[in-house]
Amino acid sequence: MTQPQSLSYRDAGVDISAGDDLVERIKPFARKTMRDGVLSGLGGFGALFEVPKRYREPVLVSGTDGVGTKLKLAFELDRHDTVGIDLVAMSVNDVLVQGAEPLFFLDYFACGKLDVDTAALVIKGVAQGCEYAGCALIGGETAEMPGMYPEGEYDLAGFAVGVVEKSAVITGQHIVAGDIVLGLPSSGAHSNGYSLVRKIIARSRPDLDAPFDSVGGKMRTLADALMAPTRIYVKPLLALIAALPVKGLAHITGGGLTENVPRVLPENVKAVIGQSNWQRPKLFEWLQAEGQVAESEMHRVFNCGIGMVVVVAEEDVQRALHLLHAAGEMALEIGCIEARGEGEAPTIVV
Repeated sequence: MTQPQSLSYRDAGVDISAGDDLVERIKPFARKTMRDGVLSGLGGFGALFEVPKRYREPVLVSGTDGVGTKLKLAFELDRHDTVGIDLVAMSVNDVLVQGAEPLFFLDYFACGKLDVDTAALVIKGVAQGCEYAGCALIGGETAEMPGMYPEGEYDLAGFAVGVVEKSAVITGQHIVAGDIVLGLPSSGAHSNGYSLVRKIIARSRPDLDAPFDSVGGKMRTLADALMAPTRIYVKPLLALIAALPVKGLAHITGGGLTENVPRVLPENVKAVIGQSNWQRPKLFEWLQAEGQVAESEMHRVFNCGIGMVVVVAEEDVQRALHLLHAAGEMALEIGCIEARGEGEAPTIVV
């Protein structure tokens, strides 16, 4: 009677050596993100971070997110170098709106079969995002799970931890009628609404590689516009927060302007935003036309060109705009805060 063949983890579809190779490949990327406070990073069972001593009453703020179905486009286009930036941005921007400085980030990369080259590109993007945010890529997890994902596909998740002085937490509670709403431009659809984006693409069947628009004098394709990574607003907004009283911040993600701005408003006020105050990027005009998407739906699904909203007192508007422009942010005055009547929507785009 013949003995059954001896099986290994590799026979089951998991290549431990490939995982080890990936860790070695990403160490230089992670090393570039190190900052004060990191006590131990990649390689241990848990990463250690010391809260900066300059905080007297530190409050930790955490955020977690993924990239969503934008990954489906990444697979179809074989573009994996910027989705890691998206991953970091979605969490650090959320942490930022509480007034918190992002300290560190951890990622989770899951796949059916590990392609080291692809995974290294993705994690390199994660490290880039961490550099933009000034936080450390302190750890993460790579999970190779045969049978869980289609060949060539993967999933991403991550979370950020930040810190803010207890007395400086931004809650929006001091927003009053007469305050001004500023908008910071987005780079595109960021990481939201891609189920609808893909539906529109499937119906219109455009040439994704054809010239589409120009950014900074450089022509780009529709694929470029769709895959533009989410902007990370951390550094200019932390500088603004340190310079003047910022009353409220809203990261414009899923739900668009009409559902994210209300999250920072007291119940007695509303934000009135004038869509004529900024030029909607061509990508959103194309999506609306090709998908025949109603105007109200556009503002519920997409950021429509505004990736972050800042609320300041009227007397601080010009100084805030000056500081943001000096930091490279093309911030605009896009609306105002008004008293809210019974039954009125908390945010109106007119």
